[in-house]
Amino acid sequence: MTPTERLLDQIDDLLQEIAEVRKLNERMDKIAMFLEDVRLADVIQNYTAPRKLLWTNFLAGLARGLGLTIGTAIVLALFGSLLSQFLSIPIIGDYIRQIIDYIESYR
Repeated sequence: MTPTERLLDQIDDLLQEIAEVRKLNERMDKIAMFLEDVRLADVIQNYTAPRKLLWTNFLAGLARGLGLTIGTAIVLALFGSLLSQFLSIPIIGDYIRQIIDYIESYR
């Protein structure tokens, strides 16, 4: 194969890759247009139905608050059970025992 033929083959390969890239760009443009249409429809729906927007945001806030409360309770329970394992350590154990007694006094 002569250098000219190799160069022509490389050019053909590059042209095929460019054609594939153009096809991908066209598909990406279609996807971008679709996403913009969906976003516009969502914005219009939020302005035309404010009650639905308020209700959705209320439920989302309620779910976040509930999740935060449950998660905090679980983490604190695990932390408390972990701390109770250190009661036999001389200095730290006394401090932890005071904390546990303080917490139990409010039960």
